[in-house]
Amino acid sequence: NIRDSKPVSRNSSIQKLDPYIDSERILRVGGRLKKYNDDPLFKNPIILPAKHHVTTLIVRKLHEDVRHQGRHITEGHIRSSGFWIVGGKRLISSVLHKCVTCRKLRKKPEHQKMSDLPEDRLIPGQPPFSSVGVDIFGPWNIITRRTRGGAANSKRWAALFTCLTTRAVHIEVVEEMTSSSFINALRRLIAIRGPVQVLRSDRGTNFIGAAKELKVNVINVEEEHLHTFLNEQRTTWIFNPPHSSHMGGVWERMIGTTRRILDAILLDYGSRSLTHEVLTTFLAEASSIINSRPLVPVSTDPENPLVLSPSTLLTQKTGIKDVIFADHENKNELLQTQWRRVQHLASIFWKRWKTEYLNTLQMRCKWNSHQRNLSPGDVVLICDKELSRNSWPIGIVTKALPSDDELVRKVTVRVIVNGEPKNYVRPITELIVILEQ
Repeated sequence: NIRDSKPVSRNSSIQKLDPYIDSERILRVGGRLKKYNDDPLFKNPIILPAKHHVTTLIVRKLHEDVRHQGRHITEGHIRSSGFWIVGGKRLISSVLHKCVTCRKLRKKPEHQKMSDLPEDRLIPGQPPFSSVGVDIFGPWNIITRRTRGGAANSKRWAALFTCLTTRAVHIEVVEEMTSSSFINALRRLIAIRGPVQVLRSDRGTNFIGAAKELKVNVINVEEEHLHTFLNEQRTTWIFNPPHSSHMGGVWERMIGTTRRILDAILLDYGSRSLTHEVLTTFLAEASSIINSRPLVPVSTDPENPLVLSPSTLLTQKTGIKDVIFADHENKNELLQTQWRRVQHLASIFWKRWKTEYLNTLQMRCKWNSHQRNLSPGDVVLICDKELSRNSWPIGIVTKALPSDDELVRKVTVRVIVNGEPKNYVRPITELIVILEQ
């Protein structure tokens, strides 16, 4: 119609641009700026269709000219260069989304829908500390020996064991960050709290060495058939992938709480020198405070005065004499033996644990939707907090390690280190996909 000097159809997407064909047979915008003589390219830009390969190449080139800035700046540069792209906003967004350089500069790390809770966190009725998460934190400087010439200083760490079911904690002081020191802490835990069936931890070098020396069954989270393995073995040590602290949030949260309590205790302690005995006492007090915390909001019902806390099950001390037995028919029979009282308190704990606490674990606070699974051949940028973003290494996914729900949350990545290929297992939260397979 334009070639024949006929009006443009009303249904056309360029009808409002008053288009015309110039002497070089190029379609341009007519518009209302005919009296503007300063910049012909701005007055009559070339009209381009969004769904054309040449248009995409032009957008890529002009996007590179503005050094990979955002859509707003790129769109302005395209217009000032004499191009009017019909439906250009969507095309520009698509080009910027696929731009490898932009992904290197600004894209956020990958994530996947938050996984279901592991089975060992959802087993009611089992003895406390049957399923345990552990981590080591610290250190603290303490005085170990006083001499005439002064005092000898050394460092101490703390091993925090948390029951994955009851959320109770047990803290042991560790003299060294070695496997032998950790084994001693673990032996003290087992001597006080009883056997441990499942032990979860980060993949620390001291934990790997301790697992070998203890000769316990070691299993990586990337291996399959976890539930069958747990049922067949007595002691199982499960290691999270490297650089995946978010997978150990159940004990990282307890460490944060312990640090806050310990900071308050040390503030009251003042500037006096810290000794091994004092530090051990402070950590014991901190664990007592944590174990007394409510697992669910405290009820305002006067008929339900018992606070549901880990210490209810660990110490069997509630501070309530008769109220907790008010709903039991044979009150006198229960009070005849301490054993029956213990059993009754335990049954109350597990009943409320199931009806009140378990419901609080239902919601996913983030990562609520399914995302694209990483697959072999994807080129990724590996996050490294010790390096600037421009220095992060680039690798290629060689193997996807899906979870039980078939969603990939960890992969094997191949990276060239000093001219040699190295394979590492990394969580996807430490990776940025810059080119899909």
